Amino acid sequence: MERMMRTDAEKANGGLLKRRERLHSEVSSILESRILNGELKVGDRLDSESAIANEFGVSTRSVREAIQVLETKGLVRRRHGERTEVVRDDVDGYLETLAVTVRQRFSTDPDYLLQLMGVRRMIEAEVLEMLTDREDPVTPAIEAALADMRTARDEGDFSGFVNADAAFHLALVHATDNQVLQHIYDNLSGLINEVMHISSRVPTKSLDEAYAEHASIFDLIRARDKAGSKALLRAQIDNSADYLRQAIEKSNQKKARKEE
Repeated sequence: MERMMRTDAEKANGGLLKRRERLHSEVSSILESRILNGELKVGDRLDSESAIANEFGVSTRSVREAIQVLETKGLVRRRHGERTEVVRDDVDGYLETLAVTVRQRFSTDPDYLLQLMGVRRMIEAEVLEMLTDREDPVTPAIEAALADMRTARDEGDFSGFVNADAAFHLALVHATDNQVLQHIYDNLSGLINEVMHISSRVPTKSLDEAYAEHASIFDLIRARDKAGSKALLRAQIDNSADYLRQAIEKSNQKKARKEE
């Protein structure tokens, strides 16, 4: 009976913790949006914790946790006895901080790399959606990256090929007019490049096959084949995610053997 009562209490506490986490996440998201859209500018002071709590109908504890999230992202600064100050409202700087946070998570849990592949899949599929609506969807930078892949293939330069592969995908994103999308991808591109190198270590297709796959994507984009280009790109990223998963498993197995 005592164990059952303790379990019920634990469940209740867990529910409260989840609810509080949801509340402070909602508050931090709204305040973050106000900063990034310019409603709150650098040098502005946030309302007092009690005023924010009243505005959102939450506890001051949830507000403090929300502000802590914003401080971790480098958007605000807290000082004892003073109201919280907005110290940065630029999207570029915010994304740089976000990329650092993501990188730190990867260093402790490689499974986050797989989540990055999912983000990449969504971004690049949307990029092709936009590019294939254009009269001339192919840019010189995309052509140059594909040419570099062909040269690396001919020379058997594995590392050069992977770098050109990353440049090809980056050029696709930069061919769009969406600057926010470009900023997001730019700040993640270093991580994406690292992931490409990791996943490419798993013995899979040859450089000839990998180049042919990219050349096909290029041809489909140039032909403005929206469905075909997106399907092939998604399949390519899904395959890379599978290779990455295998690489992570091998790395974990090697660590486990060393610890035995």
